Amino acid sequence: QVQLVQSAGGLVQAGGSLRLSCAASGRTFSNYAMGWFRQAPGKERAFVAAINWSGGSTYYADSVKGRFTISRDNAKKMVYLQMNSLKPEDTAVYYCAADTTRPFVELTTAHSYEDQYNYWGQGTQVTVSS
Repeated sequence: QVQLVQSAGGLVQAGGSLRLSCAASGRTFSNYAMGWFRQAPGKERAFVAAINWSGGSTYYADSVKGRFTISRDNAKKMVYLQMNSLKPEDTAVYYCAADTTRPFVELTTAHSYEDQYNYWGQGTQVTVSS
């Protein structure tokens, strides 16, 4: 069993920055890939970023590439999403997710799909004002 607990989000002005955190407990955190997704009002949940088990490989949605950075600290069992140059269209509920069924696999495009992940955080609201 894995529990994912996310930090609070927040309200930020366009062009600002925000860092989201996700704390994992349970199974060996360092064995599996992690991802971030988001769901904007009236839209389906969408992929944001993924990171492999070691932190050595990352993958981003085109919409956030160059602005967002995913990272992890395996010793602390934490995964982060640093969001810079935020835009109003980044407003959404953000979710972290864990893929614990495939330990030590490298990232593929499959990690951009929700069904690759089997544990989810509770979600946190990020609002970007114009």
